Amino acid sequence: MNWLDQINWNEDGLVPAIAQDHQTGRILMMAWMNREALELTAAEHRAIYWSRSRGKLWRKGEESGHVQKLHELRLDCDADVIVLMVEQVGGIACHTGRESCFYRVFENGDWKTVESVLKDPRTIYAGHAHE
Repeated sequence: MNWLDQINWNEDGLVPAIAQDHQTGRILMMAWMNREALELTAAEHRAIYWSRSRGKLWRKGEESGHVQKLHELRLDCDADVIVLMVEQVGGIACHTGRESCFYRVFENGDWKTVESVLKDPRTIYAGHAHE
């Protein structure tokens, strides 16, 4: 059996993929992968996702330069979530210019931003739509 056949893809042929810093364990972002994205991620040793909004493969960092170098791929017990242990080039995973997409904390009934922008997204994407 092919390793890709062992994944429980959802009805859209996708699987959620969580990118985690391979050194700190920090969760950087979550995106979706289709079969081709996961196969290419393994082959190219870099994170490649499926952009649902653009309907095409999204090589993380293709516009921003913030490539995620793959160190390890993991599959959960139900075979329906992927974890990518990555090296985040440039230290920024989020299109907002932050290290992680998870920069808001629930406090007193509201979401509070607890991390500052490391780099202005306008300078990261200079003429490109965000990832």
